[in-house]
Amino acid sequence: MKVDLHVHSKHSKRPASWVLKKIGCAESYTSPTSLYKKALDKGMDFVTITDHNTISGSLEIAHLENTFISEEITTYFPDNQCKVHVLAYDITEEHHQMISEIRKNIFDLVAFLNAQNIVHSVAHPMFAINDRLKPSHFEQMLLLFKNFELNGSHDSYQNQALMKILNVLSKSDINVMADKYQIKPYGREPWIKNLTGGSDDHSGLYISNTYTEVKGVSSVKDLLQGICNHRSIVHGQGGSPKKLAHVLYSIMYQFYCHNFNIEKWIDDDYFLKFLNRVLLLEDQSQESSVLKKFKKKIWGYRKHNDSMANQLQQIARKVIVNDVQFHDVIEIVDNNSKVNELVFQFVKRISNKILKQFADDLLFKLSSANLLDFFQTIGASGFLYMLLSPYFVAFSLFQRDRFFTKECLQRFKIKNCMFTHQHKIAIFTDTFHEINGVASNIHSQIDAAGQTDKPLVVITCGQSTTQNEKVKNFDPIGTFNLPEYPELKLFYPPFLCILEYCYEQGITHIQSETPGPVGLAGLAAAKILKLQFNGTYHTSLPQTTGFLTEDTGLEESLWTYMIWFYGQMDNVYVFSKATADQLIEKGISRHAIQIKHQGIDIHKFHPKKRNGFLNSQFNIDDNKLKLLYVGRISKEKGLSVLVDSVKKLGEKRKDFHLIVVGDGPYLKDMKTALNNEPVVFTGYLKGKTLSQVYASSDIFVFPSSVDTFGYVVLEAQASGIPVIVTDQGGAKENMIQGKTGFIVPANDSTAMAQAIFDLLDDQSQLRMMKYHAREYAKTRTFDDSFNYYWKNYGLN
Repeated sequence: MKVDLHVHSKHSKRPASWVLKKIGCAESYTSPTSLYKKALDKGMDFVTITDHNTISGSLEIAHLENTFISEEITTYFPDNQCKVHVLAYDITEEHHQMISEIRKNIFDLVAFLNAQNIVHSVAHPMFAINDRLKPSHFEQMLLLFKNFELNGSHDSYQNQALMKILNVLSKSDINVMADKYQIKPYGREPWIKNLTGGSDDHSGLYISNTYTEVKGVSSVKDLLQGICNHRSIVHGQGGSPKKLAHVLYSIMYQFYCHNFNIEKWIDDDYFLKFLNRVLLLEDQSQESSVLKKFKKKIWGYRKHNDSMANQLQQIARKVIVNDVQFHDVIEIVDNNSKVNELVFQFVKRISNKILKQFADDLLFKLSSANLLDFFQTIGASGFLYMLLSPYFVAFSLFQRDRFFTKECLQRFKIKNCMFTHQHKIAIFTDTFHEINGVASNIHSQIDAAGQTDKPLVVITCGQSTTQNEKVKNFDPIGTFNLPEYPELKLFYPPFLCILEYCYEQGITHIQSETPGPVGLAGLAAAKILKLQFNGTYHTSLPQTTGFLTEDTGLEESLWTYMIWFYGQMDNVYVFSKATADQLIEKGISRHAIQIKHQGIDIHKFHPKKRNGFLNSQFNIDDNKLKLLYVGRISKEKGLSVLVDSVKKLGEKRKDFHLIVVGDGPYLKDMKTALNNEPVVFTGYLKGKTLSQVYASSDIFVFPSSVDTFGYVVLEAQASGIPVIVTDQGGAKENMIQGKTGFIVPANDSTAMAQAIFDLLDDQSQLRMMKYHAREYAKTRTFDDSFNYYWKNYGLN
């Protein structure tokens, strides 16, 4: 005999989910008679209804064959009012009356159920109903209850963990817990538990997808007795975030259908027909009255009210009509077990289109300094949030319960039954495929993580096919070209896909390397999945923007955003004290900031790679002293100061040559300005070629005053050449003044030219600085910084 031992009807009134509470929605709209018919159609031999703290649903079908009265009882642990749900089966109205009077205390309730020989099971025992569930409560349940439910709506991971715990539970475990909590365990062999199964359906979509079977019985009494004698078999799978979101959409849809009045017939429509099909799983050859009511209300709302609702409907209509996958589902009559995946794809497609339009509008207004409309656009994002809120709620709940399940597994010293690693770090970055310091550092981390088997994955977004176990590249849903950074594009990531990926991969920590769209996706995923959110402050974007645009208002607006973004983080990693002081002054908590001394690969950059490369490739005389700049060719890097310094040098001597490695918007102007000077522009270089250029040069000049770190300064010293940096920014903390190079005042071309003169005129000092530069670089290895990074996560 088969029965779904956990299912709800419209008599379950009070929803647990905030998204349903927000709109005044009930917990279920399924009629008991509809539930009864669906259960029988699914092959159930008996039908019962377990509404919350009421038997009204069961009584409504009590006159029908093969039914019995049950309810889901809300009870509490008295120490902290932790909620627990207990399913009581085959009860009477008198039983219900007594249960209602004593259910506030779980110990009183269990004593009553046992005294009355009422078969009962603890529902979803690892689900924190009101966020007060602790492992100690679960242990007490193991003493109080004989029957435990495998739930069809909650995480399959929970069901697997529960079975593992019950399978290893021993007599000694029970004795230890009994002494610990001073509770007498129930049953003659309390370490042997029984299983029940139920769908926990609230929407009518998944009735009897999970059920209990007991063989060789023919009555309700025998079936329940069979459960207590360890003869029950549970069929079906647990839930998933997609399944729960599908249920929430369905309940919300039924709520609107339930509350709208109809005045006249409205013509057929694919959009609403599709919703009716996937959210009710009903075929609509003839429109039902609720569908007509819903259409009436939607059209009136669209016509007179919100333009965003109108936009949503237009997008949804195009998606359905133009995509065979969605168009054909309307014609499907049988129950589609994969419909929750279809709903996910549908919502993803719509939300991606809306998100693209929203992001385009937002960034355009920001770049044009239209701040009033910018904040109005941000306000409109609430509509997108409400559209996606069922998925946000679902993933958040399932993630929370996973954390608790892991605690329980650890309590019983059981290996995690789903994930290989206890921790897994996801690095979110907007720049990965480009050539810059941030991307270079991330690539180095990937290589090191691969060599040391660290659980690390980089999440990025771009037009690339790069995919491996350490890199997950998502196809963008849109792009935005930065006016001041023509070689760099912002890619809009598909957020629902990223959220699903982080959940399915068991990500435990998120670190954002950039504050762009991908970084924002990381922040949102961390908040929804309740993960630690860290970040690295690589680039002083406000100062750079202010330098390029000379717009102080835009610079301050960017500071407001950056402080908000980094203010969300548990830890903010910076590479210099100067950067730390700046962020603290701007408003970031001092306790959140950690100075992370970054390192470089001292084997990749080495003096031994000096081989006359500049002479052979660019015909630069080996007898000339070679000045080197590596980096972005842009005004904010202080390159106009370098131009003036080189001109001052050229007026007095000819025994030097400048090599400029990189590209950028200032390249054309810089070439023009240095047209008559000894200079070569190589463009972007990387790998072995870049290492040879470093080692084949003599002095590295870095005139930037806005860089927070300056990887190139360490790379130069590792290659055995001294550096000249400015007294502003973080680069000055990556060298030793007077020993591995010189620090000069920012924006002072005379001071920079004089520092170069001093080294050109003193070959002995130059040789000593080359030696000390290499020795200093040996103290700043990438391996040391990588180990420091993982030590912070407790994974070294």
